Amino acid sequence: MILLRILLYPMAMAYNFITGLRNRLYDRGLKPSVTFELPVINVGNLTVGGTGKTPLIEYLIRLLAPNHKVATLSRGYGRNTTGFRIASPTDNAGTLGDEPTQFYQKYGDRVTVAVGEERALAIPNILQDHPDTEIILLDDAYQHRKVRPSLNILLSDYNRPFYDDLLLPAGRLRESRQGAARADVVVVTKCPPEITDDEMMEIDQHVRRYVGKPVFFTHVRYGNPMPVTARAQKLGDEVVLITGIANAKPLVHYLKQTFNLVRHFDFTDHHTYRASDLEDFTSALKAHPKASFLTTEKDKVKLVSPAFREAIEKIPLFYLPIEVEFIKNGQDFDEIVLNHLKRA
Repeated sequence: MILLRILLYPMAMAYNFITGLRNRLYDRGLKPSVTFELPVINVGNLTVGGTGKTPLIEYLIRLLAPNHKVATLSRGYGRNTTGFRIASPTDNAGTLGDEPTQFYQKYGDRVTVAVGEERALAIPNILQDHPDTEIILLDDAYQHRKVRPSLNILLSDYNRPFYDDLLLPAGRLRESRQGAARADVVVVTKCPPEITDDEMMEIDQHVRRYVGKPVFFTHVRYGNPMPVTARAQKLGDEVVLITGIANAKPLVHYLKQTFNLVRHFDFTDHHTYRASDLEDFTSALKAHPKASFLTTEKDKVKLVSPAFREAIEKIPLFYLPIEVEFIKNGQDFDEIVLNHLKRA
């Protein structure tokens, strides 16, 4: 692995030059960034792969939606449509992408859910269609500098901190570590619940080498498995896991503490499920007839798409809901967000 990183280092330096030049053009105003009169809160990261953006967006929805008209705006990665689109009851993961579909299925009665590659154009479209919108939550737009958010929340995975990473393709960074300086708040995600004060202080010191803003720590709180199909009556001891996420290791570790994990279908992030996958699941059920099937909430929205609904009903499928939970000072984070609304 170290040798591969060394071999890829020259390419990473070339990538650093390109992304660094782009950022300098924006920093100096030579490339324009659009600002808006209403609060635009971005949740993003410096790395490729999952850092827990979706659970934090949902946390913000639960915090803000009771008293404000909120809209979420995502790129809609992996969808088979293009352009701007506001979610409706006829949409699914194919037309919206997995995360926006999850937002809509859970919060569509309370928030506007939209997708669009060009966020600078999509925000005016949201305001035209829903002029009562008071807050925009941008999903994964840290590098989308055509829009200047009023509050920039940077996430960093505890298991893969940005300050220990390298630029693509030698590492996982989309831009240099110095990009963290644009953040207004840093949230270290996926921490072990038992993380010590000393370890949090050490991480805080590493982060502050790049950005002198508040640093918060969160962990994943797993809920009770919920049935997806009619055959999902009772979750047994044997489990077949289906994931299409960036890093399934923490989930696997959690499940092995309670269940006998007899099979893991470990797909890449944003995997598009096919009929052949459903055939493999059916074969796994024949091999493990007493097993229950468990998937993530993000994968669930794709597995229940109209194309697979009949086939997936043959499987006792559950999904595992998750929420983000602040380890300390969660109220301080809430106050930063709520006070920002008063100033924006």
